Amino acid sequence: MKRTSHRPEQVAETIRHVIAEALTHEVRDPRIARVAISDVTVSGDLSHARVHIIVSAEDSPRVLEGLRSAAGFFRTKVARALATRVVPELTFELDRGAQHAARIDALLASLRSEGAEGGDAAGEGGRGGEGGKA
Repeated sequence: MKRTSHRPEQVAETIRHVIAEALTHEVRDPRIARVAISDVTVSGDLSHARVHIIVSAEDSPRVLEGLRSAAGFFRTKVARALATRVVPELTFELDRGAQHAARIDALLASLRSEGAEGGDAAGEGGRGGEGGKA
């Protein structure tokens, strides 16, 4: 039976912490001033790490360019913090989860407003038979 290692998760958390600290205290590039790290995933062999970021849609190309240009700096910081033979190659990607959640919220809100405009009669149709149980 194959054991699952928690090492990739530990390395991912270290990478997230190191990059967040560097973004907050050391990086002065205005392109990446307003970046939030949502998640880091590391491959099983620890050779690749995907850093998922949240930024506004209009800033995303500029921010990704800035992060890619600073990837070597971040990797050096990560290498100093990790006690591993291999330092993961860092890839920055947009986290689309927040955008999807906002879209779903907007769709649900529009459905609620349509339901309120149409009255509650349509919503009561399925419950009419419950009172007649005997």
